[in-house]
Amino acid sequence: MQTITFKDSNISAYSFEDNPTIIVTAENITCPNFIIGDMNSSNAAVYTGVTLPGDWAAEKYFFDGTTWTANPDYVAPPEVE
Repeated sequence: MQTITFKDSNISAYSFEDNPTIIVTAENITCPNFIIGDMNSSNAAVYTGVTLPGDWAAEKYFFDGTTWTANPDYVAPPEVE
């Protein structure tokens, strides 16, 4: 798996399978199906070959390149009925 984190906080914002190529530039990050406009080479890091926590969700964990840590401020989004 791959994860994209914010460099300043280590919050894991996105996850992808290992095989899609993620392109990081000074302007943005291009993923297989969309462009992340608020993340780029100056504020984000891409880690490959990682094992996500079983209950991973965007912003639920911090990842420093080695260790996953639960985000104590995480609030799950409301469930859609």
